[in-house]
Amino acid sequence: MTISSSLSAGVAGLNANAARLAAISDNIANSSTYGYKRVTTEFSNLVISGGQGAGSYSAGGVRAASVRLIEERGDLVGTSNAMDLAVAGRGMLPVIADTSLGDSGTTLLMTRTGSFRADANGVVKTDSGLVLMGWPADADGNIPPNARDSAAGLVPITINSNQMVGNPTNQIGLGVNLPATYTVAGSTATPPPLSVEYFGNLGTSESLDVTFVPVVPATGASNQWTMQVRDSASGGALIGEYTLTFDDSRGAGGTLSSVAVVSGGAYNAADGTLALTVAGGPMTVSIGGLGDPNGLTQLSDTFAPVAITKNGSPVGTLVNIEVDAAGYLNATYDTGLTRTLYQIPLVDVANPNGLLSLSNQTFQVSPSSGAFFLWDAGTGPTGSVEGYSREGSKTDVALELTNLIQTQRAYSSNAKVIQTVDEMLQETTNIKR
Repeated sequence: MTISSSLSAGVAGLNANAARLAAISDNIANSSTYGYKRVTTEFSNLVISGGQGAGSYSAGGVRAASVRLIEERGDLVGTSNAMDLAVAGRGMLPVIADTSLGDSGTTLLMTRTGSFRADANGVVKTDSGLVLMGWPADADGNIPPNARDSAAGLVPITINSNQMVGNPTNQIGLGVNLPATYTVAGSTATPPPLSVEYFGNLGTSESLDVTFVPVVPATGASNQWTMQVRDSASGGALIGEYTLTFDDSRGAGGTLSSVAVVSGGAYNAADGTLALTVAGGPMTVSIGGLGDPNGLTQLSDTFAPVAITKNGSPVGTLVNIEVDAAGYLNATYDTGLTRTLYQIPLVDVANPNGLLSLSNQTFQVSPSSGAFFLWDAGTGPTGSVEGYSREGSKTDVALELTNLIQTQRAYSSNAKVIQTVDEMLQETTNIKR
């Protein structure tokens, strides 16, 4: 019985060390694989013998269990591709192995790193077919609320390299100085009309034509102007007329003291804006608050548009795509416009080492890992998303070679045990002779 158990223990030792050798060979083979997580093999003994002092002992042998250390993080390696992504810290990138999340057979997968590029259809994926997932932004570049414990809101990220986009203007700032001498009795001077370009909903170039007419009194100075605003996209229609009165006191001289609406949108004294409506929709025009020297002023004898500002831009073509640390995928156009297209959340589970390991350095939730949760990168326990980066392999070749030597010696020793048991059994059979 004891000799037979020794033979079984030796066989178990061979099998255990063979399993460890397989893990070591896998680690060494993937020493240059981006995102690879090394496998470690742990041995545990099996006890079969009876109580203490029984006078005999039966060897139970050894059992091997291999564990992939998914929670270990490799070093980040810089690259030249903006869509080479890695995670600095905890969390994983959401991917799928299909281009349609709505398919019943599609499962959300996770990976720590990937070299993503747009294919012929614009779908952002790796060479192995892993499609990057994200939450789409709305027309204003904002990410709507999404479920955090479900992949239902995630869609395959799609980039059209020939994409053209317009950026309509909805805010204009007028910083203009009007000549104080034009409102003095006897003056016949009028400033030239002011034309401010803006961009329509279809990217067309339109203009607000602003006319300032001084109110000339019979005597003294009125310090009043009539401002008329016309919209070229509305066929030159008058969309706003206002009576402007300027302060002539020592402390606030030259700034607006009142704005009276003759027609058009209301004047908001709190922020100094006019609520106009152009052909494409609402337009906010800032002329400055009461007493504000940064809007319309009336000083000296010079008409000077000193600060004309506006948002929006003409139609632009996509030139660059980058992902920031918070996981926002931003597109830059040749007009200088930058717009958020998607947000890439980070996936986290309670026990990363319990994830089911699949091919191409991907992982899937399992009962041991717990359910997943989608975090904004950099919040909660998660780290940041790093572009131009790949996560290196977690294999330490020197350590694996050392383990290889130990495994080889242990395997040889177990083989020697089997050889010794065989010789002892041979001696036992020779007793009959």
